[in-house]
Amino acid sequence: LTRKYLFPQDYKGQKLAEQIFQGIILVSAIIGFIYGYITEQFGWTVYIVMAGFALSCLLTLPPWPMYRRNPLKWLPVQELGTEDKKPADRKPKRHAKS
Repeated sequence: LTRKYLFPQDYKGQKLAEQIFQGIILVSAIIGFIYGYITEQFGWTVYIVMAGFALSCLLTLPPWPMYRRNPLKWLPVQELGTEDKKPADRKPKRHAKS
């Protein structure tokens, strides 16, 4: 798997998805409450909020390209260097006598 599939959204894309999700839920809740109050039917409030939830899931859950506009820049893979000393090459530490 490539990084494209492992990390489908960048950090700014996650923030955008969260803002879209919360905005749609808030607007649908307000509209649902007002419409349910006017018609005196609580069921319509629930239906409108559920429709807003479904719409927000459709817009935010798939990895749309608008959520991948700012990809992370990964550091290149580094090989183990020769500057690391092997444990056998180190001098043993001697504790000071008290």
